[in-house]
Amino acid sequence: MQNDTIQEQGYLTNLITDKSIDWMEHRDKDKPFCILIHHKAIHRNWLPELKYLNEYEDETFTMPDNFYDDYAGRPAAAAQEMGIVKDMDIMYDTKMLNMDKDSRLKGAYLSYIGRLNPEERKQYDDFYAPIIEEFYRKNPQGKELAEWKFQRYMRDYAKVVKTLDDNVGRVLDYLEEHNLMDNTLVVYTSDQGFYMGEHGWFDKRFMYEESMHTPLVMHLPKGFDRKGDITEMVQNIDYAPTFLELAGVTVPDDIHGISLLPLLKGEHPADWRTSLYYHFYEYPAEHMVKRHYGVRTDRYKLIHFYNDIDVWELYDLQNDPTEMHNLYGQAEYEPIVEELRAELTRLQEQYNDPVRFSPDRDKE
Repeated sequence: MQNDTIQEQGYLTNLITDKSIDWMEHRDKDKPFCILIHHKAIHRNWLPELKYLNEYEDETFTMPDNFYDDYAGRPAAAAQEMGIVKDMDIMYDTKMLNMDKDSRLKGAYLSYIGRLNPEERKQYDDFYAPIIEEFYRKNPQGKELAEWKFQRYMRDYAKVVKTLDDNVGRVLDYLEEHNLMDNTLVVYTSDQGFYMGEHGWFDKRFMYEESMHTPLVMHLPKGFDRKGDITEMVQNIDYAPTFLELAGVTVPDDIHGISLLPLLKGEHPADWRTSLYYHFYEYPAEHMVKRHYGVRTDRYKLIHFYNDIDVWELYDLQNDPTEMHNLYGQAEYEPIVEELRAELTRLQEQYNDPVRFSPDRDKE
């Protein structure tokens, strides 16, 4: 299809919000509405809005205790390619452009900043020029370079989030100004959590806690008095049945998720789920995270890495919340492993996920 791309000038987060508010303004006001506003700028490589270039530059972010994780007992973690130290590109990710040097993603970075108009490019270059000059003059190495990268990553990430916060506020302001808050469910969420230096990483994909935990904040319509944290286990597959039930629409039988309405009403159903299933299979691909599936209960997590690897991991989340000590294979945990294996099989059958933990199957 020709001419299917429209180029617009501006910062993406602002443009998406502009269009979202415009859609709400021109919708049929006599009908209920549902709008999904998906923001992209918070993804790699975290290019800030120009007005926020100087934000957080005087901030020193605290490094996670396991930033220098050596991945002992976790070969899949050791094999990934999303480490801040070894995989964060000096030009694409930390913006240290030098036309006399090269990097794997230099071309991609140049294409991004090449979209700026001359005035914007000057503002951008004026900000980064002294940082770039100091970086190449000092030429940090080893631990100094690792921690320098971490601070630049965190500052850029925070700047991008600041614009996101602005635009979430714009949407809430619109709903408030048009008397829609009392009759609208507002959901703030993501498709996954993200590593902010934990295990020395950026990105996501692994079943470990930082990326398995997903932000979920809701502003409830009038009639729902639940406030504060909900401690029951919920999943993103629960969103669709929640929206459908709230809208008075029948939830199809083949939807895997569970409506969250009972929890939003303050109820605590006795038969609510007590475990979560996870399956990542995008390998080989960007960041080279091995294929794996697993089960998480309130205390334990069992993971199986498969395909070109056959490795199991077990974590006691109560005593090891940062998942540094793989307990799989220790005799005293065998009864727990057997319970988790049984639950894993049950969940794979429930979700019709045909992969099984047969070693022969997993090495195919």
